[in-house]
Amino acid sequence: QVQLVESGGGLVQAGESLRLSCAASGRTFSYMGWFRQAPGKEREFVGTISWRGGTTSYADSVKGRFTISRDNAKNTVYLQMNSLKPEDTAVYYCAARTRMVVSTTPGSFDYWGQGTQVTVSA
Repeated sequence: QVQLVESGGGLVQAGESLRLSCAASGRTFSYMGWFRQAPGKEREFVGTISWRGGTTSYADSVKGRFTISRDNAKNTVYLQMNSLKPEDTAVYYCAARTRMVVSTTPGSFDYWGQGTQVTVSA
């Protein structure tokens, strides 16, 4: 049974940092992704990382502030979020993709976590 379990969300002030974790189990994946969804908006791509080589890519809105990393031994992916802004407020989702081609669209990911709330106050 595949499971993706996120943790680390919370309430912070603008300019502060948070680190989200996503523990994966049940099978191997080619890519892990982070997405977010704010109230009334569509789910949007944040970043992705390949399990094998650790290659990352990011949305322009978070580039330079967010960093994705992985710990293969723990089957865990992290999203380090620095210099947070109120517009980063959203539910953040971890997702896993089995196909060996990078993608940034939510529909191309096969498994999803339950989401964790991140709220950034001004």
